[in-house]
Amino acid sequence: MSTFRNPFAAAAAALVLSACGPQAQPQNPEAPPAETPSQPSTDTAGSALPRELDPLFAQAAQEFNVPAELLKAVSYAETRWQMVRGEAEFPGQQPAFGLMALRGADLEAGAALAGVTVEAARTDALSNLRAGAARLSQLATDAKVERGDLSAWAPVVAQLSGITNPEAQAEHVHRSVYAVMNEGAVALNQDGSVAVSLEPVKVEARFERPQVRAMAAGPDYASSIWRAAPSGNYSTSRSHNPLMIIIHTCEGTYGSCWSWLTNSAAGVSAHYVVNESGSEISQLVREAHRAYHIGANYDSSLNSGKEAWLDGVQSNNFTIGIEHGGYASQTSFPAGQIDASAKLSCDIARDNSIVKDSYHIVAHGKLQPATRTDPGPNWPWSTYLSKVNSYCGTTTPTGEIIIDSNSANNDASKARFSLTGAWSDGYSAGYYGSGYYYATTEAISAPATFEFYLPTAQTRTIDAWWVAGTNRSTTAPFISYNAAGAEVGRVSVNQQTNGGKWVQLGTYSFSAGWNKVQLSRWTTPGYVVMADAVRVR
Repeated sequence: MSTFRNPFAAAAAALVLSACGPQAQPQNPEAPPAETPSQPSTDTAGSALPRELDPLFAQAAQEFNVPAELLKAVSYAETRWQMVRGEAEFPGQQPAFGLMALRGADLEAGAALAGVTVEAARTDALSNLRAGAARLSQLATDAKVERGDLSAWAPVVAQLSGITNPEAQAEHVHRSVYAVMNEGAVALNQDGSVAVSLEPVKVEARFERPQVRAMAAGPDYASSIWRAAPSGNYSTSRSHNPLMIIIHTCEGTYGSCWSWLTNSAAGVSAHYVVNESGSEISQLVREAHRAYHIGANYDSSLNSGKEAWLDGVQSNNFTIGIEHGGYASQTSFPAGQIDASAKLSCDIARDNSIVKDSYHIVAHGKLQPATRTDPGPNWPWSTYLSKVNSYCGTTTPTGEIIIDSNSANNDASKARFSLTGAWSDGYSAGYYGSGYYYATTEAISAPATFEFYLPTAQTRTIDAWWVAGTNRSTTAPFISYNAAGAEVGRVSVNQQTNGGKWVQLGTYSFSAGWNKVQLSRWTTPGYVVMADAVRVR
């Protein structure tokens, strides 16, 4: 049972059933940001959400001759019975509002039919429900629906969703709206009283069912479904290896999200989309390719100064984007969705040597704050990053220290890196953290130095990480020193093999203070040595 609070009130809800949520549409994220930024979601507008929603659903349903069960099911499928205040995640997308996630022409038409202002339909729970019911009623009249037959409303449900892809429409109707009607759902206030409930109603939607066919697994994530984006929505080339994972919300449902991003008219894409319950993930673009999911050049000042060498680079060149069914204005995210997404992020980070921290797994809104806030203030970052590291088995053990060749990634109180002499930076695939340094081998004392601080004398095991290649030294010398400068261990390693992973160098006795491991260049000439990262454990 997961719980959440409504954006405009202190009412919390426990949900019995998972389903899929609302709609999304486009903008080329590699184009300059829009001049008028989307309004961030706040709770300063509109009335507080009442403790009892059942009477409001009943009132709106009766007034506009719409089945109350249907109205509740559509609302649950779209917003999980939350008052959302959406933003435009994709170019041309109209933001969604309220319990019914009304947007654009549907919002305006519904408000007019209900006799309320558009602003009231956006921000007031009853006005939003009345506008949604009025719009459904109008669509039912146009379609000549037999109103007492719940199954006959299915085409109207599909039309209101705004989804145009037939497969996504069928999934929305059968696996979201009608699924919740068949299974039922309930939301509870914080004191345990019922805010809204939907009793199970056994009904079969009169709508073409989703195709029964074998779905290919995603090429990079076996637990995903491969729904390839058209070539115009992404590029097969990148200027950099993936260094960051960007977390997005679709500002709509999972089905509307992947269906739009696989539409050639969109011009945009993401690598993955995770559904609301975490039961399904779609891969749309290969991780090696550049998806168009973030419309901003990188600015390290927005990310605590990390990776400043990327400043000015278009962010899609070095990021992998994960969209999530839902909204930045949500007050919580389903536990299943967070868990599934964390497993995915672990897999991406592991395969691409991405650092699993808050500077390299980041919010869309953090890197594009002028026009985006997703995934919003209530994304559970601490829990999420903890899960990512737990699934990857990389939760840092107590006392473990990693010294990266990019000092920005290090904890300066216990890890630091420096170079002597002429070294070049490189970014071939397989590096740890944020690139590496390399230098030619020759009879010269000009090492790369990895320093680490120990509060007491300790025996520690030293590991190193490098990128393998045929021009690497087969006798790269790693020399360990204690804080007094005395050599405590020396080993030569073959850097033509064992790349892209931790390789044990040895176990040595170190003293209190700043100890160090140096990678020397003084070995057989004609090669290069690779200074990437050192781990102390």
